[in-house]
Amino acid sequence: MCGINGVFRTGNNKVQYSRQVESMNIALQHRGPDDSGVYSDKNISLGHQRLAIIDLSSDGHQPFLSVDQNFVIVYNGELYNYQDIKSQIKDYPFQTNTDTEVILAAYISLGADCLKLFNGMFSFAIWNKEKKELFIARDRVGIKPLYYSIQDTCIVFSSEIRALLASEEVPRKLNKLALPEYLQYQTVHAPNTIIEDVSVLLPGSYARVIGNKITIEKYWDPTKHINPSVLSHSKKEVVDNVAKLLTESVERRMISDVPFGAFLSGGIDSSLIVGLMNKITTKPVNTFSITFDDQKFSEAKYSNIVAKHFKTNHNEIQLKVKNFIDELPNALESMDHPSGDGPNSYLVSKATKTAGITVALSGLGGDELFAGYSIFKQASDVNSKSYLNNIPVNFRKLFAQLYARTARGVSGEKISEVLSLPKIATKYLYPTYRKALLNRQVNDLTGPNSAERINLLGQFTPLNRNVYLPLLSEVSVYELSTYMQNTLLRDTDQMSMASALEVRVPFLDHQLVEYVLSVSDEIKYPLTPKSLLIDSFKGLVPNEVIYRKKMGFVLPWTKWLKNELREFCVDRMESIEKRGIFEGGVVIQLWNSFLKNDPKVSWSRVWHIVVLEDWLQRNNIEA
Repeated sequence: MCGINGVFRTGNNKVQYSRQVESMNIALQHRGPDDSGVYSDKNISLGHQRLAIIDLSSDGHQPFLSVDQNFVIVYNGELYNYQDIKSQIKDYPFQTNTDTEVILAAYISLGADCLKLFNGMFSFAIWNKEKKELFIARDRVGIKPLYYSIQDTCIVFSSEIRALLASEEVPRKLNKLALPEYLQYQTVHAPNTIIEDVSVLLPGSYARVIGNKITIEKYWDPTKHINPSVLSHSKKEVVDNVAKLLTESVERRMISDVPFGAFLSGGIDSSLIVGLMNKITTKPVNTFSITFDDQKFSEAKYSNIVAKHFKTNHNEIQLKVKNFIDELPNALESMDHPSGDGPNSYLVSKATKTAGITVALSGLGGDELFAGYSIFKQASDVNSKSYLNNIPVNFRKLFAQLYARTARGVSGEKISEVLSLPKIATKYLYPTYRKALLNRQVNDLTGPNSAERINLLGQFTPLNRNVYLPLLSEVSVYELSTYMQNTLLRDTDQMSMASALEVRVPFLDHQLVEYVLSVSDEIKYPLTPKSLLIDSFKGLVPNEVIYRKKMGFVLPWTKWLKNELREFCVDRMESIEKRGIFEGGVVIQLWNSFLKNDPKVSWSRVWHIVVLEDWLQRNNIEA
């Protein structure tokens, strides 16, 4: 796991960019403290910060050159099947035992088609000196980031936005067009970002850059890998296949030359991962969880049950208010892109790294893939009420307005918005479900109709209509393409890499994803959330954990924002009000509504605005 950078001159000026890339490397030192390197040619400079995981020797130094010196690679991530691929490449004289050289050799041999062989999480760039061609690529699901910016005379790319800004080629300017989307969803969805003229390469994509022309292609789309024959599989076949695929995924992700462990929240997903790790290794698994004095927010009871059951080397991070307040500035400093979440990931990652662990496995992705969120049941319920589409939309809107006046809380207003949709169907329901601020609130902040211009539907991975996709799998695709990719994975990467900790996610192995998306709804969710996952591993995890009430990994934010963090929040709310990017006085009104316990303004409706202002200040962004 590492950080990569590059500046590619698109014009005829043959200036070397080594100084700029050195500055970019400095901005990424936290991602790779073990080694640093820069390569410069006439029109390009490439930079790398290394966190050594596999082959800890100097053979892993990057930028890495091919044997004939014609190709140069900088690479961030892990290729789990690199030994298998290496054995298939017969015409390359390998000099090292690194996965970096395998990626380079595979590209030399197969070009972009090499990506179809890779099982892992990665972003990388390869420079072809002879053709003067730059090739950049990102893993299928989007676990590892890759940002880029096209300027007048160059293209700049990096693992983090802050490194792009450090190049001094990218203006520090807020993307005002993306502001309504950030307010509504607590993030900005790929390919856009919160910074003007900075994009993120979409998951499952690659780009070729020749001269001043960039061509982007998609090499993987989950909906194009649906296997219709899986629909005819018996439940036993499906359960056996899921068990096999997830077990193999965990086993692959335990390959490491450094100490590894696992995040253990006490929920089903993380507990299953720990249980599988325990079956695979003969040594006690190192596990880490956050606990609280306030039992309403603490999952310590369940994480301890799992830890004792599997005899893990368990580490509790006991979080008190003072601990959190002390660490909050560091967590916010580590945020590469503003978000409504993240500090919890920062805290558990820092404690894990402090304990001497360099690689940690996470249960992220289990809810998205195995129908663990309430949206899956809601989508099914809405699908059964398609008769409502027989009611003219104007009548539905009128009823929605009447309902909104009497409804309490955010859920009431969301139901009102759903009733007003052009069509009551899953693809329209989903964007409403994931909203932090409602249309009315966004319009109040950024002007009339600004919320209506947000097109989350356009961000979805296009559904391949040539193949039948079960309803719950359709929702999973929405989750994978939006919330998971642009919030959960981004936060996990930036907060774990702040402590030079590599986080691996077995649930997001592309072979497992493709298979589970092909499974029928009846087998996936016959009665309760994640039924298929539970049935696939019966007896592995204690029933007390399997049948507990879902809680989620949350912090007592409401209490903290109204007390210990109140001054911090007020300062930033007042500061962002002065920037003039919102309608006058509305930000403060929103904050006051939160303080007055307005049921339609929870802590998550104001915190991401506080974070945005803090991020703008820290990064000197012009609004």
